[in-house]
Amino acid sequence: MLALTRFLSLLASGIAVVMLAAAPAFGSESDHKYQFDDPITLWVNKVGPYNNPQETYNYYSLPFCQPGENPTHRWGGLGEVLGGNELIDSQIDIRFQRNVYEGSICSLELDASKVKQFEDAIASSYWFELFIDDLPLWAFVGETDKTDQSKHYLFTHKSIIVGHSENQIIHANLTQGKPVLLEPGKTLDMTYSVNWFPTNVTFARRFDVYLDYPFFEHQIHWFSIFNSFMMVIFLTGLVSMILMRTLRNDYAKYAREDDDLDNLERDVNEESGWKLVHGDVFRLPAIWFSFSALVGTGAQLSMLILLVIVLAIIGMLYVGRGAIQTTFILCYAFTSFISGFFSGGLYSRNGGKNWIKAMILTASLFPFLCFGIGFALNTIAIFYRSLAAIPFGTMVVVFVIWAFISFPLALLGTVAGRNWSGTPNNPCRVKSIPRPIPEKKWYLTPSVISLMGGLLPFGSIFIEMYFVFTSFWNYKVYYVYGFMLLVFLILIIVTVCVTIVGTYFLLNAENYHWQWTSFFSAASTAVYVYLYSIYYYHVKTKMSGFFQTSFYFGYTLMFCIGLGMLCGAVGYLGSSLFVRRIYRNIKCD
Repeated sequence: MLALTRFLSLLASGIAVVMLAAAPAFGSESDHKYQFDDPITLWVNKVGPYNNPQETYNYYSLPFCQPGENPTHRWGGLGEVLGGNELIDSQIDIRFQRNVYEGSICSLELDASKVKQFEDAIASSYWFELFIDDLPLWAFVGETDKTDQSKHYLFTHKSIIVGHSENQIIHANLTQGKPVLLEPGKTLDMTYSVNWFPTNVTFARRFDVYLDYPFFEHQIHWFSIFNSFMMVIFLTGLVSMILMRTLRNDYAKYAREDDDLDNLERDVNEESGWKLVHGDVFRLPAIWFSFSALVGTGAQLSMLILLVIVLAIIGMLYVGRGAIQTTFILCYAFTSFISGFFSGGLYSRNGGKNWIKAMILTASLFPFLCFGIGFALNTIAIFYRSLAAIPFGTMVVVFVIWAFISFPLALLGTVAGRNWSGTPNNPCRVKSIPRPIPEKKWYLTPSVISLMGGLLPFGSIFIEMYFVFTSFWNYKVYYVYGFMLLVFLILIIVTVCVTIVGTYFLLNAENYHWQWTSFFSAASTAVYVYLYSIYYYHVKTKMSGFFQTSFYFGYTLMFCIGLGMLCGAVGYLGSSLFVRRIYRNIKCD
């Protein structure tokens, strides 16, 4: 009976919600349409030092005018919470198309504690963020006297200018005024004004004002794309010309049958290089199940990045708060089939027996690495009482998405990979006794090839990394996803070409440990990106403090781990196709 009552209650609530949604909406933020004198909510979000983008706190952590009892909280989607947003109704009276010349927010009585808080915030260049109809507003808390750094002034007046087109809000701007010297015992009159003006800008173009066209579409950005494209043409042409010509000569020498004894002895003496390791080139490398998991995860990440970029181009995801984060998490969950398919097929194709262990590692490797880094950063954020701390409920939601979507799809992909592409198909039989590897020049060792392999791929994305880092750490909205798509495709092509060249040099040095070498050769791109992030931190930013430093390098480490897996998988898969192709046409005795 209790269960039936609860069900009927939920059903009634659902019907009420549907009826409310079907009813005409007046002054609704959901459809962004208002009528004259409809109330407009001014949401307060966060406050923090301008030079430390991730060090943000609740707006009311500073002793601003507090709203009334039980103010409305607006919790957005998953990505918005992960982005550290917590919107609270300021309860400031704003009406659609109604000007306010000087309205009162509150009278703020200053004591020594409040003065201290405001002074510390102003000295650290604190800024705050507000929202009107999903349009962000930014301003600084106060200013310091230029002649006397010990004097701090708090802005006591907010001037809000709102542009509208018929019944929709198109533009919003905030300026601060009436600075007052902070002194204990003072009572400050906190005021605001609202000025409405009509505009011809359409609703679809209202976010254009937040896009920095001169920065992102600068000539250097176009030049970097052109330079990377020319690198691809040159590199692919060079690889094709050198390798195909060399391989053609090698095939000719290997296939030539001559009864002349001198020619036979000469051929034996000349017989060297990659052909001599045909009995070991398909020998399994160490920790094969981990290698399969890395390749599977990297293959998934490559398809994930491509999918997210395409969705960002189509859907303009930069408009919504946290839309990119939400899209990334959901797309990761639904592309987990790819990681299972590649990992399961690769593991079974080479005789792997413990496929469940490989599948679990594949499904949990990247998420748990990110969780470990995120847990450490979240502990720091909780200690600082920052909005960057992820709520426990959000953690549960992310875990549920992984456990009930990502993990089952990875399992399904592993089963499909084992059944459809898990049959051994090596061109050459692996000999029972490993062939000794002769000593070669230092530059033909796997470690050197792995380290040098990431230079050209990093060079192809170097300029784009600057724009990505600047948009993430310097308050710029990244919107040129077309550029990102081109750079991503260039990165894939350059990575494949470079790893093929490195693999050929390694095999020609009679070293058959090419699997891990090809992976690390491509994955080393992430090492150079991380080194660049260190340079960017010290030269291009003014970040400081343990909180921001840990978040900067923690997030960068998370990004570089994913980039390393992605590039490593692409490099290995390209090299694998190359190796199978060159050994397919030789006599494998």
